[in-house]
Order: sequence, then structure tokens, then C-alpha cells
Amino acid sequence: MKERETFASRLGFVLISAGCAIGLGNVWRFPYIVGQYGGAAFVIIYLIFLLIMGLPIMSMEFAVGRASRKSITMSFQALEPKGTKWHWYGWFGLAGNYLLMMFYTTISGWLLLYFCKLGLGHFDGMNAAQVSEAFSTMKTQDVGIQLLFMAIVVLLGMVVCSRGLKNGVEKANKAMMVCLLLLLVVLAVRALTLPGAMEGLRFYLVPNFNNLLYDADGNFRLFRAINDAMGQAFFTLSLGIGAMAIFGSYIGRERRLFGESINVGILDTFVAFTSGLIIFPAAFAFGINPDAGPNLIFVTLPNVFNAMPGGRLWGALFFVFLFFAALSTVTAVFENILACWMDRWNISRSKAVAANLVLILLLSLPCLLGNNLWSGVQILGLDIMDFEDFLVSNNLLPLGSVVYLMFCCASEKIGWGFDNFLAEVDHGTGIRFPARFRVYFKYILPIIVLIIFVMGYVDKFLLTA
Repeated sequence: MKERETFASRLGFVLISAGCAIGLGNVWRFPYIVGQYGGAAFVIIYLIFLLIMGLPIMSMEFAVGRASRKSITMSFQALEPKGTKWHWYGWFGLAGNYLLMMFYTTISGWLLLYFCKLGLGHFDGMNAAQVSEAFSTMKTQDVGIQLLFMAIVVLLGMVVCSRGLKNGVEKANKAMMVCLLLLLVVLAVRALTLPGAMEGLRFYLVPNFNNLLYDADGNFRLFRAINDAMGQAFFTLSLGIGAMAIFGSYIGRERRLFGESINVGILDTFVAFTSGLIIFPAAFAFGINPDAGPNLIFVTLPNVFNAMPGGRLWGALFFVFLFFAALSTVTAVFENILACWMDRWNISRSKAVAANLVLILLLSLPCLLGNNLWSGVQILGLDIMDFEDFLVSNNLLPLGSVVYLMFCCASEKIGWGFDNFLAEVDHGTGIRFPARFRVYFKYILPIIVLIIFVMGYVDKFLLTA
């Protein structure tokens, strides 16, 4: 049997795991909901849920991966008691990785395209309405150029993965993460030194408990804020589809895994938090209201850069930063998909790359076409991109996390067993897993995740109806 690849360094493991977790949601969702719910008051709630919910589940994914030395399609099979069917979830986890890439590659292509547009001065002299129109035109009419940039993203990701774990994925993600962190700091310093930036900083960071408790109409919303904090802490780490377990399968047993989860969580939160230090001071400095969702990235921020001295440079740098964040996720998820193919069907990396290069290009087309030629297609009232996102974010991530929780906390007759999990997660040096809270992990945490699952449906189909 071919020996399994391993990371060249612990730093590589932490950076690539963080790179997988860090994505566009860190930039366009986290800053907005922090500002919406009262700044630092919301951050405190978010950090509590990250600690008590996100990090334990991440540790369980890492442990399942390291103990089995397999990807999600084979890891449960290697650890489950004979006669149980935990391995069935492996196929849903693999589907989650494909679904994520089916819309993520399109958005990543937009980021690369916007970098080119900003760098070439495409938005120079445009007003807010013209920037909005340019974004709409790109989505609805420029099918060929979107297809080209989406294909570039897929090709880049597969070229990186084709070079293997150490020489491809690890090296590329180390470089991208270091550049990303440096760009973050440079852009944050620039935003904070703009005239009028302090107003945005106060909006972002000064605790406003009234905004936490009540919305603009005076309605009590503390429980909604708590649910959003739970959701952000959970979804930001991309848990439940084996995206973290695969990296656990590539690391040695020298370090305890809870401490490594904390390191990944710190990096992920740093990127999300620092993004707000860029967005809010810059937006307030030029009197532009920060929006949520894609408009924040593709409409609001180009207007900010238009008004900023040297905006073409700063805008191009910002979209390079965003593209690195997106590409780090793309390469990490591609690696998970390729590992599933190599583990399950015992084929070479090159064959897995060739097959998935074609497959992912084809699977990404519905999302891309859903903004233009197939714009009339609606599923449950959602367009194709939103529906694919809904399947991953509101279904596979929370339900998959419950699977990992139950597998690790059930008795050894039913699942892997908490004692076996604890022996794996605590092997090596570092911070021990908080085993004294076993009852919480076994009974309470799954309920919390299921609440997030139910509230996702309520928010998607009832509150927005």
C-alpha cells in the first residue's frame, strides 16, 4: 500500500486548515452582522460560541481524519463498529464538497475578474449607480468572460493540487496565507488613517447594547442575535463535510488536536475581524453605507475605492486579498475531493486531477448560467447559486456536524466511542480536550446544532417570505 502523504510542517497544517475555513463569508458577512448587532457586544457572544461549539466539532473532525488516515468516504468505515452504517454519510460529505465548489468557483472567478477591472481602471470615474450597473451587466451578459475566469480558477486549483500535498497544496497555501495576512494589515492601516475613519471604527467596535437588543423598529431581537452568533461561529469553520478531517489525516501525532483547532480558529477570526477594520472605516470615511452579501464586495467597495486617493491600487490589492482567501478554500476542498477519489478507488493523483478538472468545470456551469441564460430557473424560490449554497450551508454542514458529534460521543457498540476519540485527540503535547464536559458534547451540543439547522430554514423561508 502506498504510504500516505504528510505535511512538511505543523505551520503548513495550521495555515492550510485556516485557509480552508477562511472564505468570503469572513469578509462580507462577519463585519456586517457585527456592526448590525452592536459591535463588540456581538463579538463577545460570537467568541463564546466559537469556543464552546466550533472548536470541539473541529477537533472531532481532525481526530476522525488522523485516526483513520482516510478521507471522508473511507474514514467512518475504518473506525465504525462492524455492522453499523456511519460510512453512508461519506457520500453526502463528498457531495457537499462538490456542491460548495459548484458556486464557489464562479464567485472566485468574479474576484479575479474584478482585480483585473480595478487594476485597469475600469471603474474610474463611475458613480454608485454605474458601478451597480457594471456588476449586473457582468453577471447577466458577460457569459464568456465569466466562463473564462471560472475556468482559470478551476485550472489554477487543480495545477496546485497536481503537485501533491507538500509541493503543491501546502506550499501554495503557505504563500497565499502569508500574503493574505500581510495585505490585511496593510489595508487595515490604510483604511484607519483615512479622514473620518474613526466614525466607522466606533460603529464597528464600540459596544452598542441597544443594537444588540432591539432592531431599528424597536423590536426585541436578542435571541435572533444569539442565533446569528451561533451560526457565524459554526459556518465560518466549514465543519461537517470532512473539509477539516482530510487535513487531520495528513498530520502526525506529536500535537494534541484541540490546541491546533484553537490556532485555526484564531486565524479564521483574525481575518474576519480585520476585514471589518478595512470595510467600516473606509465606507464611513466616504459616506457610503456598507451593505451585506455580494453587493458589499462587488458594488459598495468599488465605490469606496473610487473615492479614495490611489483607489485603483488599494482596490486591486483588496481583490487580490479576497482572491487569495477564495483560492485557498478552493485548493483545500479540491484536495479533499481528490483524496476521496484516491482513497476510494485507489487511483493515482494525476488521474483524479484529470477526471475532476473536467467534472468540476461541468458541475460549475449551472451556477454560472443561473445568473443569465438560466436566470428563470427557481428551486424552492431560490436561484441556482442560492439553492446550492442553501444545500451546503443550511443542510450538509449542520447535519454533518451532528454526525461527527454522535460518532465520537456514542458508545463503542454504536459509534467510535468517546474514549477512543479522547485517546486520539489528546495524543501528543499541547492543550487537552475538555473531556469533563462529555455530557454537554453528547446531549446538548447536538441540540444546539439542530437549532441552527431549523433556524436556517425559518430564516430562509419564513422570515424572508
